[in-house]
Amino acid sequence: MKEQQILNACNHYEQLDHCLKNSGQKKILLVCGSSIQYFHIGRYFDTLESRLGIKVVRFSGFTPNPLYGSVAEGVRLLNREHIRLIAAVGGGSAMDVAKCIKLYADMDHSRSYLQQTIVPNDIRLIAVPTTAGTGSEATRYAVIYENGEKQSVSDDSCIPDAVVVDPSVLKSLPLYQKKATMMDALCHSIEACWSIHSSEESRQYSRTAIEQIVACKDAYLKNTEQGNAGMLRAANMAGKAINLAQTTAGHAMCYRLTGLYRIAHGHAAALCVSRLFPYMIKNPGPCAAPGGEAWLKERFAEIAGALGCKTAVEGAERFDGILKELALGIPKAGPDDYERLKTSVNPERLKNNPVRLDTETIDCLYHQILSGR
Repeated sequence: MKEQQILNACNHYEQLDHCLKNSGQKKILLVCGSSIQYFHIGRYFDTLESRLGIKVVRFSGFTPNPLYGSVAEGVRLLNREHIRLIAAVGGGSAMDVAKCIKLYADMDHSRSYLQQTIVPNDIRLIAVPTTAGTGSEATRYAVIYENGEKQSVSDDSCIPDAVVVDPSVLKSLPLYQKKATMMDALCHSIEACWSIHSSEESRQYSRTAIEQIVACKDAYLKNTEQGNAGMLRAANMAGKAINLAQTTAGHAMCYRLTGLYRIAHGHAAALCVSRLFPYMIKNPGPCAAPGGEAWLKERFAEIAGALGCKTAVEGAERFDGILKELALGIPKAGPDDYERLKTSVNPERLKNNPVRLDTETIDCLYHQILSGR
């Protein structure tokens, strides 16, 4: 995994200044939404040309669940302005758009980028995440939509070269979003640890992220600068973990919950993990993990230890306790929801799960999730 530079926002973004000056570039493509105007980082880019002589070309022509056409428009702007440096400020959508613009910049523009083999280029990408949860600033993944269909893009070369940890961007984030994104990062860490693709490297990222989330949770929810900075770093570590190991059944099961009940992604993921975790402890087979049930028990113990618990059962209870403490709530299921839910799970994502889950088990888990039992 390529080394990623972590930049602090202190002293008026002094480290970012050095990073941009050292790039040798005279233009930067700023991929951002309209909310940037409310952040200190927005004013930083407003004055960049007068201070450092680097012209800022803004691109905001995208929406949540960004479209392929928007990315293509960004690529045209990048090349028309002869830019080789990109900064992404925002949540997952801004990160996805910036990553894809970087990936597609030097490809054949006469045909669909989605049909071409990605060839790495020398365009630098700097990420400024404005939520602490997705970890998108640390992963090789991006998602865009074409003709209503989700297109998953993946390449190591789109992982940002540098990430700015700016706790001030979380100050105005609504409390519900702060809670949900924190739980998304915690679920990333836990799922990456028990994923069958986990390694010692990915598990080190997972353990560090879990420990840091637990340690700074209260300060983060109180909106302190130290707590916000700690959660941004923890989410970045969690992103590094899923970049290597990928998510599992918790995320595979959460997507339909998000759509059906219009709850945040991290909220849905946490509801799923809160029932998946104790289920797999009690039912470790049929086990798909390379080291079998003994390997899986080690992973549960590892997660429990990072959560500050002595046993796997206590670890699962600790996770559920955090979720209940946040009072995110449980959606009310309609009469036909369970049938929709149990058939909605992406089987590809289930392949990473250490315990094989059939449709009947998934249905049972959804009943537990939505009943709160």
